[in-house]
Order: sequence, then C-alpha cells, then structure tokens
Amino acid sequence: MSVLVGKPAPDFTAAAVMADGGIVENFTLSEHIKGKYGLVFFYPLDFTFVCPSEILAFHNRIAKFEELNTAVIGISVDSHFSHTAWRNTPTSEGGLGPVDFPLVADIKKTIARDYDVLVNDDIAYRGSFLIDKGGVVRHQVVNDLPLGRNVDEALRMVEALQFHEQHGEVCPAGWQKGDEGMKPDAQGVAAYLKKHAGEL
Repeated sequence: MSVLVGKPAPDFTAAAVMADGGIVENFTLSEHIKGKYGLVFFYPLDFTFVCPSEILAFHNRIAKFEELNTAVIGISVDSHFSHTAWRNTPTSEGGLGPVDFPLVADIKKTIARDYDVLVNDDIAYRGSFLIDKGGVVRHQVVNDLPLGRNVDEALRMVEALQFHEQHGEVCPAGWQKGDEGMKPDAQGVAAYLKKHAGEL
C-alpha cells in the first residue's frame, strides 16, 4: 500500500454525478477543489451494505465540511448511471436519496489504482484522503471492507490541519477544536505534558 501523505494527490478526470443530480462527463479533482481543502473517499460499490451508511454520514455533515472550506468527493468503481440509480432510490429502500456532493464513476478503476486502494483489481477499500489547498495529501486512512469509517474523525482531521496552519502548533493525541495545541519544541512538549499528561 502506498503512503500518499506528503505527496501531491493524484489528479483525475472522470464522469461524476453532482449534488444537483446532473452528470458532468469531465469532472476534474484539481478544478473542483481549487482554493479549497479536499476530502476524497473511496467506497466499494453502490447498492451494498456499509457504504450507504458512510455516504449518508458525509451527507449529514456536509454543512460542517463546507464551513471548513472542504469539498467532499465520493468515488467507487460503479458507473455514473449506477450512482444516479442509487441516488434515485429512497433510503427506506436501501438507497441514498440525493446527496450533497459529487459521486465519481471510476469504471476503469484507474483512480482507485492511482490511490492504491484497489482490492484484487476488483473494488476499492474504504480509503479517505485529506488534501490541503496546495494539492498535497496530509492525511490518509484505509479501512478493510467490513469496517465503516468515522466521518467525525475526518472532520476532526480537517480542523486539526487548519489549526496547525493557522497557529503553527501541533495537535496532540485526541486534540479537538478548542483544545490547547502544543508548541513543536522541547519546552512546548514539557509544558503540555505538565498540564495534560493525565488526560491522555
């Protein structure tokens, strides 16, 4: 498995179903996230089991991602026609309903391969990639197929990255927005641990 952290996010152009339900044949990652942070997540397949819970978890938090100037993009190896059909299926019947971010069709599996989340040349692991405004991957996590991801943790990582960029401090274990950061030097570590070691 490739570690993409610290490297430019692989760019791509593919068909996508947009938040309004329209289809864009040449959706391009770099254009869509220009001037923003990006959260790209892969899921195995439309019309499956864990996947709709994750996609709806992202959808239900999209306003928070937007507050953080972060574009969310979902990707699977399905076609844009399958994405559309799933969006047109009510949640009460196992569908998604309309979701407020693009679903990209990686029908040729090239995007999943570039991000090194393709399983047996078949479907994608549950990979999530946080991309900064310079187009560099700053965080990645990859779950095996049966393990749904924690979307609140994805939000926390965006907040942590932005805190670091704004203040120059680093984010200790379990850091949450509003918590104290740590100055990245020996004195900063000592000062932080003196106050918080027992809470870690």
